[in-house]
Amino acid sequence: MRRLLSALAVTSCLLAGFPAMTWGQTLPGLTLFSGVKNENQLPFRLDFGGQTNSWDRYILRIPEKKMKLAVAQFAITYPNYYKGTFDPKKVEVRVKGKKVPLSEVKWNKESRVLEIFPQEPVPAGNKVEVVLSNVKNPAFGGTYYFNCQILSPGDVPLLRYLGTWIISVS
Repeated sequence: MRRLLSALAVTSCLLAGFPAMTWGQTLPGLTLFSGVKNENQLPFRLDFGGQTNSWDRYILRIPEKKMKLAVAQFAITYPNYYKGTFDPKKVEVRVKGKKVPLSEVKWNKESRVLEIFPQEPVPAGNKVEVVLSNVKNPAFGGTYYFNCQILSPGDVPLLRYLGTWIISVS
């Protein structure tokens, strides 16, 4: 009976630890003193843990409630102290889980912006995921603010702020 109880205790501790490990690199949860209002924080996931100096896949999500307008261009800006690299050939946009054809992806290193142009405007009111594969994380850890801006079709050519992904690399 004693062995059974100790095995049960160890098993329950292991099982209780799994959710904490698997959710470790998703939406930042409770973020104190970020300077970004809670309603402007966007959810994300780092598929390979966000480890320094390693390869990763960033899945940057935009909830339906944020997609009030159709989108002809996504612009993702990041801070000057982020020293990671992106592969413009490995960028995807998914709407409701389906890949959207892209006409062009431009990475302007000097301006620190990743511009994504879908072939057809992404319709309003849909959940969107921007998938950045083959990302080389920076050599040094830190917290990085990735801002999402959009351009609507036929709109005045000014980008509109949608929100911020607060990404930690450790």
